[in-house]
This record gives sequence, C-alpha cells and structure tokens, in this order.
Amino acid sequence: MTAVPVSAFLYPWDVIGDPAAPERVRGLGAGSVTLAAAYHATTAVTPRHPSHRIVRAEHSAVYYRPDPERWFGLELRPARQRWCGAEDAFDEAAAQLAHAGLDVRAWVVLAHNSRLATAFPGCAVRNAYGDTYGWALCIANPRVRRYAAELAAEAAARPGVSGIDIESCGWYGYAHLHAHDKTGGVPFRDAGQYLMSLCFCDHCRQGYREVGLEPDRLAETVRNALEPIWRGAGGDGDDWDAVRELLGADVAEATLRFRSSAALRLQRETVAAVRQATEPGFTIRLHADPLPYRTGANVGVDATTVDFVDGLVVPPEAVVAAAKSTARVIANVRILSATEVADTIDAALAAGARELSLYHAGLASDQDLGRMRRVLRSLMP
Repeated sequence: MTAVPVSAFLYPWDVIGDPAAPERVRGLGAGSVTLAAAYHATTAVTPRHPSHRIVRAEHSAVYYRPDPERWFGLELRPARQRWCGAEDAFDEAAAQLAHAGLDVRAWVVLAHNSRLATAFPGCAVRNAYGDTYGWALCIANPRVRRYAAELAAEAAARPGVSGIDIESCGWYGYAHLHAHDKTGGVPFRDAGQYLMSLCFCDHCRQGYREVGLEPDRLAETVRNALEPIWRGAGGDGDDWDAVRELLGADVAEATLRFRSSAALRLQRETVAAVRQATEPGFTIRLHADPLPYRTGANVGVDATTVDFVDGLVVPPEAVVAAAKSTARVIANVRILSATEVADTIDAALAAGARELSLYHAGLASDQDLGRMRRVLRSLMP
C-alpha cells in the first residue's frame, strides 16, 4: 500500500466474470474501488476481460435492484441494467472486491441522464434557442432534485459500501453531450460553453426573475453574444472574464448567482438524504471543479461553500483552488495513455491533494496499468 491513499474506478462489468480483477487493482497499490452504481449510457472497452472486449450500456441505469416502495408515485425513477450478465451486478461485483480485501465506494451519476432527459423534456435543460438537451437534467426542477436525492441515498445504502462518489451533482449542459456527437465544427471554449449551458426552462426563467433578470431579454442577449462564435469571428474565451464580456458584467454575475444557488441547494439536499440513509463514518465525495461557472461531470463549485461533503474529487490541475475547501481533496488522475502521469501526481500532491483516484482501472491498457503501478510504488515509504 502506498503512503498516499489510492482508489480506482471500475464498472461492475469489469469485475463480474473476471476473477483476476480484484487482485489486479490491489497490485496497483489501490486499497479501495469506486464502483459504478448508477451510470449514464456508454460504450466501454474491457481490454483484459476473459469473456468480452466491448460492453454497451444502452441507457442510463442502476446496477442494483431499486426499491419499488422508494420510487412509488415518482415520475422520475431509475431503470435497471440488462447487459452485465448478472441481475444485481453492483452487489455481486462489490462482494467480489470486498472478498479480496478492497474497500468499496458507490459511484453515482445524477444530472447526466439521457434516458430521463429524453423521456421527460420538461425536466431537461433548454438553451436560449429553445433546444432541449436530451442528456442533461435541469437541477432547478424540484422533480429532478428529488430524483437525485433518492438515487444517491439508495445507492449509498447498498450493503458493504463505505462511501459514495457523486458525479454531475450540479449543472450539466452543452459539454459531454450524447452518442455520435457532430459538434466539432464550432469548438466552444469555456465562455461559449457557459452560454450554451444556460437553461431557460420554466424553473430557470423564474430563477432569473428572482435575481433581477428578464428571461426573454436574457435569452436574446445570449443569442446575440453567441452569434460571432457561430460565425467563427471570435469572442469566446477560457475564463469568467470572457463570460462577463460577452453578457455584460452585471448580467453574467446574476446568472451565476442563480445557478450557484440552485446547485448548492441540490448538493445540500442530496448529501442530507445520503446522511440520513447511512451510518456515521460514511464518507461523501463530490466530483467538482472549483471554477463555479463550469458545467459537466465535475460540477462547478465555490470550494468555500461545500464544507458539508467529506471530499472533493477534482482534476489534478484544480487541486490548488480546491484546497480552499475544508473537505479532503482527492486528485482524479487520468491514467489512460498518460505518459506524464508521474509529474501529474507529484504536482497534485505538492499542491495539497491528500488522496489519489485513478480513472480508470478497467479501461486502461496493460501498458497504462504498468506505468501507474511503477509510479505508485515509488510513493511507498
């Protein structure tokens, strides 16, 4: 075991049917596994599995049996998977990992859900042009917040689970869209991403009014600001100042004020539900980006306001900003074809990361795993 606590991400299908999977993770130096319990649609490679090489998760799903009583009467509810070769894939994989001495954390994805966003467009993000994002649930919607809290609490209560990693527990938007995306012709930078991710559903329109913005005028402002970017005439940028320039400082700050408040409400409600469903000592980690205007799997947060979680899982380059939080900072190290992974880890630890989380032990090639194994061994006391 390394001097620095290490965990590794896995999908249930990486473990089920592969008796060597737990020891392979232990051989990396990891003491725990962050195992997908509720995940979005994906197509994943499995480089070493004895029975398959490609797994297609056809829709957002849970990998355990959801409790019918918990979801009775709720419009938004999870669907079960049918592609793992096991009915209770999460529980089976977790038991296999625990038997090998590995700690198991549940990994849940909340606002990124193409199945629900498509089936219930009134619960999805709607941009300034009126387009509905069939992959992104709008977190200003109380039905979405209820779904997120119930899902996280249910996953956290699985037997043998010591903690939970919560992904996309905040605003989801234009980035990281859907299958077969054809969007590269206009490569938006951070500012354009923010404008394209602003939601104009009924709940968000009311939210804008509450911070002094008129929704129709705001939508027109957004469209006008985006027009030069669509034409390739510039105007985009990679920081909050670029957003302020596109929208006007007062308007930009008002949109962020509303969105930050809505995200914080979702996060508090979700964490409270998990706390109620679990015993003392259960740890809750939020996948985050300490730039509040960011959207996506790592939700934008003000690191000083999320003291109600136990840990922030952040990209290595965000460790310094995340360290403003009282929560433990975990560097989420991408090990896939990462030739400079040693330098990345050294920099993250020097910046204040107290743990490492490896993305992704199931997807990585043998070469990637070997490189990671050597780097982690060098951290041993």
